[in-house]
Amino acid sequence: MKSEFEMSMMGELNYFLGLQIKQLKDGIFLNQANYCKDLLRKFGMDKCKSISTPFSTSCHLDHDIARNPIDDTKYKGLIGSLLYLTASRPNIMFAVCMCARFQSTPKESHFNAAKRILKYLQGTKEVGLWYPSNISLNLTGYSDSDFAGCKIDRKSTSGTCHLLGSSLISWQCKKHTCVVVSTVEAEYIAVGSCCAQTLWLR
Repeated sequence: MKSEFEMSMMGELNYFLGLQIKQLKDGIFLNQANYCKDLLRKFGMDKCKSISTPFSTSCHLDHDIARNPIDDTKYKGLIGSLLYLTASRPNIMFAVCMCARFQSTPKESHFNAAKRILKYLQGTKEVGLWYPSNISLNLTGYSDSDFAGCKIDRKSTSGTCHLLGSSLISWQCKKHTCVVVSTVEAEYIAVGSCCAQTLWLR
């Protein structure tokens, strides 16, 4: 008796929900180059000049009350598209999360910061994640944190990532829920989050 649902093999997986998958003899490469090109075209940035970093170290976003608000629908659409891109681009995670904090009342400075990410993507469209076939099974975690980086509430932001051998398998960027009083405390919270993720992965 035939099952109500049938599955068929359509060959090797090459493309899935905007994620391009290249299966090679020595490993698998994941990226979102086509999605990135469509994103740049959608927001009129496909002919812009590229820059070397997604976020300036001297940029500290706040509510920017003095400036006029911009179209929040367009801004939210841009942030949502960038968040989806972080599935294969952990190098833009921090910058995107910083811009995402101001979706309720975005101003020109926030939109300029988001456009800077697009300018960075213009020169790095082909960047992705490489998973070699002969990796070791050693799990390694890294963590870092700024100190009172948010100008609004003086909370810190931490980031963690985990590698299985040389392959990146997990990453996150998260704003702390409490205000810390020292860099040691900020780093301690980041390490705690990293350890929790390490135990879960093990």
